[in-house]
Amino acid sequence: MKKGAGFIANKFWIFLLWGVLASAIGLVFYKIKPPFLQGIDQIAGDARFKARGKVSPGKAVAIVAIDGKSINELGRWPWPRTTMAKLIKGLASAKVVGLDIVFSEPETKERDLSLGNEVSKAGNVVMGYFLREDAARAPEQEALNQLDRSKIKFIKKLDEVESIPVVELPGINTNIPVIGKGAKGFGLFNIFPDENDGVIRRSQLVFLYQGELYPSLALEALRHYLGGDILLNIASYGVDGLFINDKRIPVDESGRLQLNFYGPGGTFTTYSAVDIIKGRLPKETFANKIIFVGATEKGIYDLRVTPMDPVYPGVEVHATVAANTLEGRFLIHDARVIALDILLMIFLPIGLCLSLAWVHRTFVSLGIFLTFLSLHTITNFYLFSSYNLIPSTVYPLVSLFLAYLLAEAYRNIVVESKGRYLKKAFGSYVSPALVSEILKDPDRLKLGGEKREITVLFSDIRGFTSLSEKLTPEKLVTVLNEYLSPMTRIVLEERGTLDKYIGDAIMVICNAPIDLPEHPQKGCSIALRWMKELEKLNGDWKKKGYPSISIGVGINTGDAVVGNMGADLRFDYTAIGDNVNLASRLEGMNKVYGTHVIASENTQKLVQSDFLFRELDLVRVKGKEKPVAIYELMDFLPGDASKKELANSFSEALSLYKSHRFEDAKTRLDAILNKFPEDGPAKLYIQRCADYLQSPPLPDWDGVYVAKTK
Repeated sequence: MKKGAGFIANKFWIFLLWGVLASAIGLVFYKIKPPFLQGIDQIAGDARFKARGKVSPGKAVAIVAIDGKSINELGRWPWPRTTMAKLIKGLASAKVVGLDIVFSEPETKERDLSLGNEVSKAGNVVMGYFLREDAARAPEQEALNQLDRSKIKFIKKLDEVESIPVVELPGINTNIPVIGKGAKGFGLFNIFPDENDGVIRRSQLVFLYQGELYPSLALEALRHYLGGDILLNIASYGVDGLFINDKRIPVDESGRLQLNFYGPGGTFTTYSAVDIIKGRLPKETFANKIIFVGATEKGIYDLRVTPMDPVYPGVEVHATVAANTLEGRFLIHDARVIALDILLMIFLPIGLCLSLAWVHRTFVSLGIFLTFLSLHTITNFYLFSSYNLIPSTVYPLVSLFLAYLLAEAYRNIVVESKGRYLKKAFGSYVSPALVSEILKDPDRLKLGGEKREITVLFSDIRGFTSLSEKLTPEKLVTVLNEYLSPMTRIVLEERGTLDKYIGDAIMVICNAPIDLPEHPQKGCSIALRWMKELEKLNGDWKKKGYPSISIGVGINTGDAVVGNMGADLRFDYTAIGDNVNLASRLEGMNKVYGTHVIASENTQKLVQSDFLFRELDLVRVKGKEKPVAIYELMDFLPGDASKKELANSFSEALSLYKSHRFEDAKTRLDAILNKFPEDGPAKLYIQRCADYLQSPPLPDWDGVYVAKTK
């Protein structure tokens, strides 16, 4: 591999990581949909309508407006029932007439009867009514009986349904029976804005009242226009499907249809009510049409805020539902669109970060970012305007912004200052030679955390508390400094990494942050050199009148996670994992066996040709279920002859002990102790043999010692 190729490859992977991270964060936001981002997404989606502009609806749906012209000629609203009767008569040629009006109060018997008769004669009127939040006045039973004609009767339950999450209100305003008796049907004209900003984006097509499901005014008008029945599929999560014959209307689980607006108010073909009442239009004008009758005059206050118009007539909401359904012009946000959103949130940030990996100038990277931004915006609008798809606008942009910020922050802050940062961060932890190697190829160092095989050492001063009681604070600090300085120097000379000081304890990592192929050998060498250095220090302290100290060292080799485990404000390169914990436990086991350096079998197997070990035991340390063979690290090979003799003699005694020959083992151990009176393991096993001779273990005893402490 050419020089620098490793750096380029690592840089590629780091920028890829930023892209993946930005994508993951965006996907989390997309999943939980925070209200703030959801509101922005809705507003951005609204902007697509204005950018697309006005779209001409089909001719099948028209509006008869109670507008300013009609008010000026016929007087203020509401008009007499006889006037409304003339309007209904003038619309007799229409296929369906939906009234965005309710006649809930009687006027006079003659006028009410006049309107009721015209409704009956026309035979095409779907009358409107609405639900209300209070149930102060109970409706007439006859009026409720009339509503039964429009109740949704064909309901298919796909699974167990406990409740349906559609709008349900306790009160109702119906038409008086004398007017409603001849109606073709009835539909609810309640319109509900989005709670967060009061904008109408959806129309409720299904309502609950007293446990029964009823259609909206637009849905009931469509049913009669298409000459079919409403079929509702209900699942445990809500509405699963809404059909008129075989025509599916894509509502959500709450029975709401997202509206595909055609333009601002007045986009639909609109006729003034006064022109119909006074016979100014040919009757065939309305043939084969759905006509919605409602107020558009601002003074009547039936105006709504929509993405296209802040003063949009409510009657046109019903017309929009009808036109969307008849033309199949539904806004689509199904599984395909969700998958598209997810793909954009994955590939856009990753593509941006990979592009920025090769860039070294801020203005160029900004240009690339704006290109991706424009690409997404254009694609989003094209899918909306050409195919009525409504992919998310904001969430992919969130991923893009995050990707850009992460990549630029890394490039400007990390890459450009990495040399200085690493030199400062690692200068006290590793040798100057290692720092130089890191700076030659910074991307060899994975500060974010990586799994690798390392050798870990823990050392601790025995009886430090009693030592601190014997010395003044000043002398104690002096002793600690005189101890830690040469110990640290040994670590650096062996190319290890001083992880941290923990009071009087030391933690060392070998093979991180950069590769150290012979890390088990280096770890053992550090431990033995520590012991030799301590002998020298104790001699010097004795001359000064200071007490001597003893240390315990634990060594283990295995996989661990290494990297920056701290915060951005404080660098703390360390290692974590079970193998690190085991090294710490082994350090503490020296107290049990009366030894100075204990290594695990993981380390011993890798370096047994270079160092002298003796097996100590098979132990189950605190926090681990599987027993571990442990060894005392005694010397470099070829080693001192007396130490070799001790190791061999102890091995024979341990073999007898494992074979349940406790008497023979004790005899052999007594012999060892006669020659090596300070040998801690021999003392320990003599006591164990005595205990087992007095109280033999069970036949299935496996020889495992269970550590009771850390």
